[in-house]
Amino acid sequence: MSFSFKLPSRKESSPLKVSYTDPGIFGILSVQLSELLSAVQPGQEIVVVCVGTDRSTGDALGPLVGTQLNKYSTAPFTVYGTLEDPVHAMNLSETLDSVQEKHRNPFIIAVDACLGQLTSVGSIQIGSGPVKPGAGVNKDLPPVGDCHITGIVNVGGFMEYFVLQNTRLSLVMKMSEIISRSIQATISLHHRQANRG
Repeated sequence: MSFSFKLPSRKESSPLKVSYTDPGIFGILSVQLSELLSAVQPGQEIVVVCVGTDRSTGDALGPLVGTQLNKYSTAPFTVYGTLEDPVHAMNLSETLDSVQEKHRNPFIIAVDACLGQLTSVGSIQIGSGPVKPGAGVNKDLPPVGDCHITGIVNVGGFMEYFVLQNTRLSLVMKMSEIISRSIQATISLHHRQANRG
């Protein structure tokens, strides 16, 4: 499958940001994620760590993505963080230790919700390097991921816990579907191409 989408221009170090309503969203995310997966070494396992909690609408983006990814039983990656078994502030360090123990030199894709400017709400960001969970609510948690995908679910800067609790579920659901479909399709394609070579 080939994509002919033009990626928005950006600084090399900054993540790509695109609205979930963009008609080319799947292609844009897939092209960018394919680029990031080019760093995966032969035999290296891909692990998706979906950070968040089911107890807050806005912060449920990660667990929703994880739950949807778990539907693909033969997928060539392992998922941590679902609605039933979330990865959150209380167990994040322990989960990351477990990932390192159970997987051979894992390549970790981190998925998390974040807060941002009003004009960015509904945008999905994808980039290299880790995400810093809890930064928006002043929690000091370990960074996660060789690359990351985050969804800007609401406005930051004031009463963050309250804002996350009062985020529209419909927005979070739509964003989680886009992210999970993009991850599943792109990693599956990467896996087929790697095995063909």
